[in-house]
Amino acid sequence: MKTRILLADDHALVRAGFRSLLEKIPSVKVVSEAEDGREAVELVKKHRPDVALIDIAMPKLNGLEAIARITKEFPKTKVIVLSMHSNQEYVVQAMQIGARGYLIKEDAVSELKAAIKGVARGELYISPRISKQVTDGYLERVGIRYDPLAKLTPRQREILQLLAEGNSTKEIAFSLGLSGKTVDSHRLQVMKKLHIRDLPGLVRYAMRAGLVPGEGPAE
Repeated sequence: MKTRILLADDHALVRAGFRSLLEKIPSVKVVSEAEDGREAVELVKKHRPDVALIDIAMPKLNGLEAIARITKEFPKTKVIVLSMHSNQEYVVQAMQIGARGYLIKEDAVSELKAAIKGVARGELYISPRISKQVTDGYLERVGIRYDPLAKLTPRQREILQLLAEGNSTKEIAFSLGLSGKTVDSHRLQVMKKLHIRDLPGLVRYAMRAGLVPGEGPAE
């Protein structure tokens, strides 16, 4: 079954752009669009979408108030915030009132699919652009355990760990029964998803995520 989506933004051109992106994702279906917060609440009540993508700055009823009402009255609908803002105030407010995702609009092209997929299956998704300090501080206060590796596939997590343990591409390929080219492809995808540019950065990330001991492999 497809994930049913409601899209709420007061700018018609922005909605059209997001709808175009969503229509390219085979696993989702846009069931309705809203141009203000009040309409968003009414349409969630009518259509009961799986996920609602909601802008914060909207007329009649602002996005934060709409999100608070939706998460309280229709808890089965998971909300992802669409915002131009990445500062702590907006992020914390949105998550405190029940949003399960926070996506920076400029990053939607690369992150929208992962955000919807993760939130639909009960995970929390926060745009990587948002300060890690903001994210960790909020999650610690509210007691939500966020898996920083959730955006990676099981195979990518496996390869990340092996890389962090000091294995070469050739050794990983032999261990997993893959070609060196496939391992390199996975490594590049991991670096892209985590916004990390080099191997030492991957090692440090793996340490923070608990994949390898704190001292890590020698560089």
